[in-house]
Amino acid sequence: MTLGNYTPSVPSLVVDTTPLRVSPQFRRLWWGLSISNLGTQLTVVAVGLQVYHLTGSTFSVGVLGLFALVPLVVFGLYGGAIVDHYDRRRVALAASLVSWAVTITLAVQAWAGSTSVGLLFALVAVQSGAGAVNSPARSAIIPRLLEPKLIPAANALQTVGFSVALTVGPLLGAALAGVDFGLAYTVDAILFTAALAALLRLPPVPPEVSSTRRSRVGIGSVVDGLRYLGTQHNVRMTFAVDLVAMVTAMPRVVFPAVGLLYLGGGATTTGALTAAIAVGSVLAGLFSGGLTRVRWQGRVIALAITVWGVAVVGFGLVLVVVGSTSPDSVLWVALGLAFLTLVVAGGADAISSVFRQTILQTATPDDMRGRLQGIFIVVVAGGPRLGDLWIGTMSQRVGEAWAVVLGGVLCVVLLWLLVRAQRGFWDYDSHHPVP
Repeated sequence: MTLGNYTPSVPSLVVDTTPLRVSPQFRRLWWGLSISNLGTQLTVVAVGLQVYHLTGSTFSVGVLGLFALVPLVVFGLYGGAIVDHYDRRRVALAASLVSWAVTITLAVQAWAGSTSVGLLFALVAVQSGAGAVNSPARSAIIPRLLEPKLIPAANALQTVGFSVALTVGPLLGAALAGVDFGLAYTVDAILFTAALAALLRLPPVPPEVSSTRRSRVGIGSVVDGLRYLGTQHNVRMTFAVDLVAMVTAMPRVVFPAVGLLYLGGGATTTGALTAAIAVGSVLAGLFSGGLTRVRWQGRVIALAITVWGVAVVGFGLVLVVVGSTSPDSVLWVALGLAFLTLVVAGGADAISSVFRQTILQTATPDDMRGRLQGIFIVVVAGGPRLGDLWIGTMSQRVGEAWAVVLGGVLCVVLLWLLVRAQRGFWDYDSHHPVP
C-alpha cells in the first residue's frame, strides 16, 4: 500500500492515529485484536484460578504454564514457516478458529461442572499452539496494509490496545471467574468474534514470490529462518537486546515477596506492582506521537533499554533502603516510589518493543517475515521466564532487593557491550533499512 507523503493526524506527542485513518483494513484489525486480547486475558486468569480451585496446588498452576510454553515455542517456530508459505489471512483465520473452539470448549466444561485438570491442561496447550501460529501471521500481515513509515505508529497503537487489555483483563477476569468460571470463558468467546470478523473482512494476503522459498513446509524451512537470522546483524540485535533486558532485569518474580517482606500489603501490593509495568506501557503508547518521526531507531532501542535497566535498579534501591522488615501495614511512600520506577520501566520497554517490531517488519523481506515473527514470539515468551529463574536464583543468594539491583546493572552493562560490538545497530537508519 502506498500513501506517499503523509502528515501525522496530531501535531503533538499524543499517539498518532494515522494508520487507523488511512487504512480501513488495519483499523478493523486493530479494533478486533484489541477487543479479543481483552477476552484472552479473561481466560488466562480464569483457567489459572480454575486449576487452583480444582487442585489447591500452586505447583499445578505452574505446570499449566509449562503446558502453555512448550507449544508456544514449537509452533512459534514451525508456525512462522507456515505463515511464509500460505495466504496469511487464511492461516490467521484458521488458527483463530482453533482458539475460538478451545475457548467455547472451556466454557462448556466449566458450565458442565467438569473436574478434569488434564482436560484444562490439554485445552491450554492447543490454544497456546494456535496462538503461536496466529500471532506471526497477524504481524506479517500489517506491513502489507501500511507503508513502512506508518509502521511505528501502527505498532504504538497495538501497544496501547494490548497494554489496556493486560491492565483491565486480569481484573475483569478475576471478577467474572469469582461469579463462575464459565462466565469468564463465555465472555471471552463472545469478544473473540471481533477478531474473527476483522480477519474475514481482510483481502487475501498471499506471500510474495520468492526464489529461495522451499516448495514444502518442513524443518528445513524453520532452519532457513534461523540461518537467515544468524546472518542479519541488525535484525539479530533486536532479539539479543530484548533477551538481555528480560533475562537479566525482569523483576516480576520478586513481587510476591516484596508485598510480604518489604512494602507490606501482600497480594494487593503484588497486583499493584504488576499493573505498574502495564500502566507505563499504556502511557508510552498514548504519548507516542513523536515516535513516528524517529529515524535512528537502533539508538532509541538502546536508550530505551538503558532506561529500563536504570528504572529496575531504582526499584531495587527502594527495596534496599526499606529493608526486609515484614511490615504490618503498607509503606505508602515506598510503594509510591516503587510503583513510579516500574511505570518508567514499563514505558521504556514499550518504546523498545515498538521499534524492535518495526525493524522486524520493515527490514525483513516478505518471504522471511513469518519465520522471524515466530522467533520473536518465542523470545518474548521465553525471555521473561528465564528472567524469573535468574532473579529468583540470585534472590536466594543476595536477597530480593540486591538481586534486582544487580540485574538492572547487568542489563545496562551487557546492552552497551552488545551495542559496541555491533556498531551498525546504533547507526540503523529507518530511511534505508538494512536487516
